Amino acid sequence: MADTSLPAHVPFTTEPLGLWGSLRAARRNLLEILPELAVRQPMVSGRTGLRWHMVMEPGAIRRVLLENVDNYPKSRATKNILRPAIGESLFIAEGAHWRWQRRAVAPVFSHRNMAALAPVMSAAADRSAARIAGAGERAVDFLDEMVRTTFDVIAEVTFSGEGAFDSAAVHRAIDAYIAEAGRISLLDMLGMPDWMPRPGRLRSGKVVGQMRRIADQAIEARRLRGAADVPDLLDLLMAGRDPESGRRMTTSELRDNLLTFIVAGHETTALTLAWSLYLCAFDPAVQARARAELDSVLGGRPATAADLGRLVFLRQIVDEALRLYPPAGILSRSARAADQLCGREVRPGDTVMIPIYALHRHRQLWQAPDAFRPERFADRDAIDRYAYLPFGDGPRICIGASFAIQEALLILATLMARFRFDLVPGRPPEPVMILTLRPDTGMWLRAAAL
Repeated sequence: MADTSLPAHVPFTTEPLGLWGSLRAARRNLLEILPELAVRQPMVSGRTGLRWHMVMEPGAIRRVLLENVDNYPKSRATKNILRPAIGESLFIAEGAHWRWQRRAVAPVFSHRNMAALAPVMSAAADRSAARIAGAGERAVDFLDEMVRTTFDVIAEVTFSGEGAFDSAAVHRAIDAYIAEAGRISLLDMLGMPDWMPRPGRLRSGKVVGQMRRIADQAIEARRLRGAADVPDLLDLLMAGRDPESGRRMTTSELRDNLLTFIVAGHETTALTLAWSLYLCAFDPAVQARARAELDSVLGGRPATAADLGRLVFLRQIVDEALRLYPPAGILSRSARAADQLCGREVRPGDTVMIPIYALHRHRQLWQAPDAFRPERFADRDAIDRYAYLPFGDGPRICIGASFAIQEALLILATLMARFRFDLVPGRPPEPVMILTLRPDTGMWLRAAAL
């Protein structure tokens, strides 16, 4: 029986799963492959077709993500799942091809540019609040509502005023791609070559082609129209150049990176918001404290980017939601050369996983790790940097982290200032990870206007 004193969580497995058990679990819910030892030991190793290691020790994680990062590129399974949709974009590329893209894109996500996008986020939050108010006393699926809201944001900041961009079609195509291609296959687990077709990814070809055509058409239309007075993400990317080589992105490179930002830029923030609202409904005292902070800081007016530094407790709620439900619940890498982690041998070709979901609940790193306690983030210096990795770390840390946090805080501030959120009895969320960690049955809450 589930422990109702704790927010929703997935029990860790205590029995070896074997190849077929691991495959069934991975296709149903990747969190189910995580052994209970992963929250008690620094490292767990095994073989399920391929040799694998799960690393939970902060020093070893630092080595993988920072000190010896070139030895640990993203795993072949990760690339095989995502490459058909986002090509050799910033998220997939390695080596020199990754470095020049990162240099070209980094200025796009400057603090100044992010602050300029805040009004778009606030406007989307206002539209969301109007839809929620229209639902009255009916339960609302806040996963669906937050996905709609954050997609509104990413569509506007990416292709503002661009009639050639069919945002609804791209949204449908993204959902269809994840449903068809997002699950790991037996061929991935056995380490079969990339050229061997994975059926789910073959079936996704039509929707991938649709996404690419829509993005290409919008890029070409923007070239003809020129940049707007207030540049959006596409304008900034098209103007960007590698400061070392002067290189600019081609149409295909622009498209692949835009689709990366669209896919990653709305789904992960929507999940953070849905889980944050659930946790506030789960703990009314936390919700009341957050609302008191909003009243004190804002005095009834809308939140702006300039207010976010003073919404300290609201930020702690978001940080704790990201700890309990990190959108990227598992990072996967492949070792290029021999290495040692936690005193164990890592061979070339081994899969090295950083199970963020387990790391964030590790018994040696966190007190009461399954409990919802936002105040644990009151002193960030007391938390080991490599014990908390909702956005990864090292040179490949998520480039859109500041965008995501700003968006989450502005939307959460808007909604919590206007509504009280309550759980719906009999409809608890189930954390399930395929590509991202989602509430599988939706996030059903009631919102009462204040």
